[in-house]
This record gives sequence, structure tokens and C-alpha cells, in this order.
Amino acid sequence: MNVQGGLPRLRETREAEWRRLEDLVLLCERKSPRALSDDDLMALPVLYRGALSSLSVARETSIDLELITYLETLCARAYFFLYGVRTSPAGRIRQFLGRDWPLAMQSLWRETLISIAVMLVGTLAGYLLVSSDPAWFGAFVPEGLAGGRDFAASREGLRETLYSSEDENLLAVFAAQLFTHNSQVAIFSFALGFAFAVPTVVLILYNGAMLGAFFALFVSRGLGFELGGWLIIHGSTELFAIALAGAAGLRIGWTMVFPGEQTRLAAASRAGSQAATAMVGVVLMLLVAGLLEGLGRQLITSNGLRYGIGLFMLLFWIAYFYTPRGTRRG
Repeated sequence: MNVQGGLPRLRETREAEWRRLEDLVLLCERKSPRALSDDDLMALPVLYRGALSSLSVARETSIDLELITYLETLCARAYFFLYGVRTSPAGRIRQFLGRDWPLAMQSLWRETLISIAVMLVGTLAGYLLVSSDPAWFGAFVPEGLAGGRDFAASREGLRETLYSSEDENLLAVFAAQLFTHNSQVAIFSFALGFAFAVPTVVLILYNGAMLGAFFALFVSRGLGFELGGWLIIHGSTELFAIALAGAAGLRIGWTMVFPGEQTRLAAASRAGSQAATAMVGVVLMLLVAGLLEGLGRQLITSNGLRYGIGLFMLLFWIAYFYTPRGTRRG
């Protein structure tokens, strides 16, 4: 760019420095900062500070808008390469997995405990109601999801749903339906948190009741331990993910009820931004749960091994999320 007008003395004494700074910035833009030599790297911050000083003088004493605009643009471009965030995609992923996601989960620890408690209450209620009166089973478990797994089924028929056997295709359909259902519960538990968290609590409670209803059915056939093994290998990840999604929804709902000094919209926006980070991780957990479910259904039929893997995954998630990583947010 041709720099004309302004202060002749300023231009005469500093224009060569501006030109060099512009050349270095242009090289960084076309290639990368690695293309600079050691001398150029040492000169870049010095030239940047000099350009800032020239810009300050030009703003105070010059009426040449072209000169001021040129220096402002040059300084902004140089600032990006000196102080801007230039994290690679791999670096962003490492930061998310190593810090952002765990810290987001740590900030939701109170809501997570509440969400788990609500799920356990629903599970206990569903189990007790169905155990006392099997007619409750249909109220908690949709017919399409049950797929014949009800109190009319025999013990042998129910057992077939827990292990790979001749009925592999039907088992795969049931597992896929259950995974889809739990994924929807997780997503809606978060998305409906803005409604003062009431739908979130209802969804978590209902999902727990459905789980309790299934346990009541299988326990009545002497298959409670077997169901626990089939469930825990992926459920320790999947149900934990649902609880965390519920915690994110509860955070938004609580903020809507008690926004503090902010407006409800501003408070919900801030809480939503933090909770959204947690939800990205919840989606990853659901994907892991899907892989574990596939392995557990197709390759692992030992109840002891299923329980071992499920408990290991639970301990892994707890350690991963709640190992201290500096200042906790929220």
C-alpha cells in the first residue's frame, strides 16, 4: 500500500519498518510463522511495538485517514500472529478432552448428584410398583420397546434377550431401540432444562422407572443378576451420560428460576454455554456406550466379565471427570 500524506518526518523515519513488518506478516499469512527466520522472529514484536507507537502518533497529530487506516490494519494483522490463538484442530481436541470437558463436568457436580438421585428414585419406584402389580409394566415400558419382553414371556425367552444366540437379529433390534431411547432422553433432558427444569426431572424420573420395571420383570424370572450384567457393561456409561445430561438441564433450569443479578435470558445464556460443553462430552459417552453394548452383546457372554468391564468404565469416568485440574468453574 502506498502511504502518502500525514507527517512527513514520521513516514520518512518509520516507513521502512512498516514495510518490513508488513512483509513478515504477509509471509506468515501465506505460509506460517515457521517460515520466519530466527532474526525475523526476534524482530517481529519490536516492529509491532514500533507500528503501535506510530499509530498513536498518527492518531494524535495526523489528519491523513489513509495513513491511520493502514497502520490500524497492519497492527491488527501483526497482533494476530503475536498474541492470537492459533491452536491446531488436534490441539483443540486435546484441550477439550484434557481440560474443558472435565472442568465442565466438575462444575455440575451438585446437579449431577441430584440427577442421579432422581434416577434412583424412579428406578426404585418402578421396581416396587411393577413387583406389586405387573399391570404397571405397560405404563412404564412402551410396547414397541418391550418387544415381547413382558410378564407373558417365559424365563427361557427372556434369557435369550441377554445373550447372543439364535435370536441375534431380534436382540440387535432391541439393543438399538434401547440405545436410541436413552439417547433421546439424554438430549431432551438437556434441551428442556430452560422450562425451569421440570421436564428434565420428569424425563429422568421416567427413565429410571422404566429401568426399574425391566428389573422387576427379570427378577421375577430369576434373571436379575443376568440383566444387571447385560446392562452394566454399557449402562455404566450410558446411564451416567443420561445423568450428566440431566445435570446440564438442571443447571439451566435452576438459573432460570434464580438468575441472580442478571436477567433470566442472560443467566440462561451463560449457564447454557457451560452446559453445552458438557453435552458435547455426553454425546461422546453415548457413542462409547454404543460400542460397549455391541461388544457386550456379541462377544462377551460371561456375567463376571460384563460386571468387571462395567464397573471399570464407571470408575474410569469418575476418575476422568473429577480428578483435580486446577481452578474449578461454577
